[in-house]
Amino acid sequence: MTETPEEALEQAALAGIHCLPIPTPFAVGAVNCYLIEDEPLTLVDTGPNSGRSLDVLSESLAAHGHAIEDIDLVLLTHNHHDHTGLTQIVVEHSGAEVAALGAAARRLADFEAEAERDDQFAVDLMLRSGIPEQTAMALQSVSSTFREWGGPVTVTRPLGDGDAVELGGRRLEALHRPGHTPMDTVFWDAERELGFVGDHLLPRISSNPIISRPLDGSPGRTHSLAAYLDSLAKTRGLPEGAVLLPGHGEPIDDHRALVDARIASTERRKEKLLRLLGDGPRSGYELAQSMWGNIAVTQAFLTLSEVIGHMDLLEAEGRVREVDDGGVIRFEAVA
Repeated sequence: MTETPEEALEQAALAGIHCLPIPTPFAVGAVNCYLIEDEPLTLVDTGPNSGRSLDVLSESLAAHGHAIEDIDLVLLTHNHHDHTGLTQIVVEHSGAEVAALGAAARRLADFEAEAERDDQFAVDLMLRSGIPEQTAMALQSVSSTFREWGGPVTVTRPLGDGDAVELGGRRLEALHRPGHTPMDTVFWDAERELGFVGDHLLPRISSNPIISRPLDGSPGRTHSLAAYLDSLAKTRGLPEGAVLLPGHGEPIDDHRALVDARIASTERRKEKLLRLLGDGPRSGYELAQSMWGNIAVTQAFLTLSEVIGHMDLLEAEGRVREVDDGGVIRFEAVA
């Protein structure tokens, strides 16, 4: 194994990488943005769109002898507001290029319209899953207020899975790792065995695989948990002892053990949810209530994504089937 988290950050700093914790209004706390002192001067993720976050970003850059105007390149790991909200402001001040997964470029640029589509998608899925309309509408209202922390992003360097971002002193490979979102991208430095992983893998909390609309605009929904498990398997294959720099929390120096723990947790939850179907078919909402009790409005869609994701796994194993009466979708165990 490598160093303690503090030692890992010290080693990263020697390689010209500095963690910049930026405050967010969300329960997850500060988001880790990363400054890469290289040519071009690079920022990985930007923080949410707020005056306070902008001030802290400016102060953090100044502590390393830089200003927002000096940023030449922004790398985006995924599209959540706490990671992308300040991007266009950084670009307006600096003229920086923005590199991100090309398949997500249209969605990032058309921020308001895409947010509306996401909200409507979530409402429709919640209603079809038995969540009361009042709860679904309340969550839609909350989601609308969260938009002020985000904003449109123009991607000037679209990336595909495996594409390289060449800096003066390093080469970063863009690895598409969908699951938490369809866009999740890991930026991997093979020479230093170091990666920027965003929210793909977090040290203290699991990365909720949120069900969403497919990136390519096709109808239906993502099978987010199944995709996430595939992505975790790929990340587990990174070299033992690699240091992964996450979007929240301290560096990860034993990613294989952490991936194994996340997969084991998924297996336990899958079996528990299957047992809850022993008394007959249940909707996603009923299963979520049985698992977590009364759920806060802000958590309704996250917990629903968890339930449906595990049902997807059980259905693929032939142990559960979906029953659609034209109104609410329910799941039942297969004898």
